[in-house]
Amino acid sequence: MDLNREGGIGSNSLYIELGPFKFVVDAGLHPKRVGLRAAPDFTQIENVELDFIVVTHCHLDHIGALPLLLKNRPDTPVLMSHPSQMLVERMLHNSCNVMKRQKAEQSIPEYPLFSHEEIEAIAAQFEICPFEKTLTVESGEEALKFTLHRAGHVAGAGGFEIEFADKKYFFTGDVLFDDQRILDGADFPDKKNYDTIVIETTRGETESNPEKTRQSEVDRLLKTIVDTLHRGGSVLIPVFALGRMQEIITIIDIARKNGEIPRCPVYGAGLGLDIANYFDHISKRTEQLKFSRRSIKEIGLKRPPRNIPPGKEPAEQGIFILSSGMMVERTPSYNVAASLLHGSRNTFCFVGYCDPDTPGGKLLAAGPGDEFIFEAIDYQTKIRAQIERFEMSGHADREEILDFALETGAETIVLTHGDEGARQWFANRLKSARPSARIIDPKPLKSYEV
Repeated sequence: MDLNREGGIGSNSLYIELGPFKFVVDAGLHPKRVGLRAAPDFTQIENVELDFIVVTHCHLDHIGALPLLLKNRPDTPVLMSHPSQMLVERMLHNSCNVMKRQKAEQSIPEYPLFSHEEIEAIAAQFEICPFEKTLTVESGEEALKFTLHRAGHVAGAGGFEIEFADKKYFFTGDVLFDDQRILDGADFPDKKNYDTIVIETTRGETESNPEKTRQSEVDRLLKTIVDTLHRGGSVLIPVFALGRMQEIITIIDIARKNGEIPRCPVYGAGLGLDIANYFDHISKRTEQLKFSRRSIKEIGLKRPPRNIPPGKEPAEQGIFILSSGMMVERTPSYNVAASLLHGSRNTFCFVGYCDPDTPGGKLLAAGPGDEFIFEAIDYQTKIRAQIERFEMSGHADREEILDFALETGAETIVLTHGDEGARQWFANRLKSARPSARIIDPKPLKSYEV
């Protein structure tokens, strides 16, 4: 059962029953909803005794509602990778702080949905499940085998397989097969025969361009930065705090050392700088990341000027690596965008997914010379800066996931984590390639038997 009230991408959470075993995969908060509407509908399983919970990775649309799910479940283990176990509390504490601020600014009575004390109380339930090591869960005389595999995407992300009653199941979670500068791509089992697979469909509506590789897009990003600096402009790179900020910092550091970009001020702000310290620890303790906080020092990263008035550019040109990645209101990237957007010498570089309803998504949909409104600060300006989008997504291309799904030989394929059009693309392609397969696009809060 998909516990996400509205389907699509948001409060990601799946409830699964296999024989006597009952478990939940992820428990996220919807980034565009507020209050309890942002959480999965856990009333569907409020009286269910769960055997375990799986956390695929630590983005908030997958873990943000975990304390709600664990209320009155003090003995339910939460399985996750070692990097995820090192990150999950920090991400939840930040979410609690954000909800407290939203309560004060927007008078949302339900916020915060959980306290810092509740986060600390559930930490003992987080169990490390090493990649590639099979864990056996027992219930009476029945046994279930669980194995976590690296999924790329972001630090600690995992897809997993389950073996039970002579059947095999695979859940991709959010997956990226390409290597990033700080994280290797997914390492999934090679063409295993599964009975049922559950796949993400995030990029189902995004056409792939074979001429664009991750490396070619990194090269194009660096060239764009150089061109902007040479004409006296500044570069704004809105980034997600978990993964993308550390990736961009590393790319800039390496390019500096190789003489590919000139020296200039580099600014950073947001949760991502704190997460960088965690990434440094993960790199040293698990060797599953390739990030060092030395990169921050080596590029001379400093905080951006405070309280820059809208429409007034900073005194010094430079590179601004700021969260949030979608330029959400009242974030560092949103505020600096208001100071740079009117300047024709400046460039905005989007390096990840932007929801169409966010300020970043709206800016990408607009054109040069259009009026753009920064509603949160009551400021309007014409778009004169150069707006660029780079294909550096943390999600695999649709063809890669399609190929993986077909190679597994699964007779049942469940579509998750994608908007309606994205799921429809996968459904059509899968039906065409495998007419005998059962394709399930689950409706919210409806049970399916496979």
